[in-house]
Amino acid sequence: MALVDVYAGPERRIASVGDYFALLKPRVMSLVIFTGFAGLVVAPGHIHLLSAFTALLCIAVAAGASGALNMAYDSDIDAVMARTATRPIPMGRIAREEALMFGWWLSVASVTMMGLFINLLSAALLAFTIFFYVVVYTLWLKRSTAQNIVIGGLSGALPPAIGWAAVTGQVTLAPIVLVAIIFFWTPPHFWALALFRSDDYARAGVPMMPVVAGKASTRRQIFAYTLLLLPIGLAPAALGFAGPLYLASAGLMSAWFLSAATKVLFERDAVKEPAAKKLFFVSIAYLFVLFAALIAERLIDIAPFGAWL
Repeated sequence: MALVDVYAGPERRIASVGDYFALLKPRVMSLVIFTGFAGLVVAPGHIHLLSAFTALLCIAVAAGASGALNMAYDSDIDAVMARTATRPIPMGRIAREEALMFGWWLSVASVTMMGLFINLLSAALLAFTIFFYVVVYTLWLKRSTAQNIVIGGLSGALPPAIGWAAVTGQVTLAPIVLVAIIFFWTPPHFWALALFRSDDYARAGVPMMPVVAGKASTRRQIFAYTLLLLPIGLAPAALGFAGPLYLASAGLMSAWFLSAATKVLFERDAVKEPAAKKLFFVSIAYLFVLFAALIAERLIDIAPFGAWL
């Protein structure tokens, strides 16, 4: 009697180190490490170099764990979206169950290390970040509301506060402002992506803003969030924990961001969305320059590091 192959789906292949690295979402992880490093550097006080490295390692591992869990739980969505169809799970190189086990083990390890070697507050914030991204955003918000990015953005905004807490053992107004910058940056950044990837999201049944509210409404909301973001981006200088280099950098980048968002607001090409594509890359440059300026000022001791908030 002939044997019948009942396996459905992509052919399973042996996973490589590169496949597991891709599972960690390295591009997202690099941004998390960068903003977490900014929190470490800008925080008042001192931290031993080995402790700083350990804290950053925990932040990196937690970010990678969140990415792996996100890919595992979203593997059905990823398989039908052009942007994500080549990820390791849809391609059959890593099984969903293996990705789940990998992600949860990394999550537990990162939080445990942070609690044992740094402090409990930073570990608690790290655990909350993983929980919020995986459970609140991935499993609930992403599939149920067009506000998924707005609310879910909190998880990606917390690394500066985690870095700050690793140094000081507390969270004050300054790290909250840094968190707010990333939080209000997230909607225009991701909705710009959603504008020129709206067909992908519609095909996958993900209720992103352009799919649910339409592109015109999304453009208006991008512009509104940009207007909210820009004064918050200048707040570190106004509050005294950033100096002239940061103020000049934030001012220039804010003008560029506003110009790009304005072009999105009046975009006429609703198919190719060139203005949205430009805004997506401008938004990445904006966040990088602001946090790089903060780091640079601290390292060269320009900013007035006297009385801290």
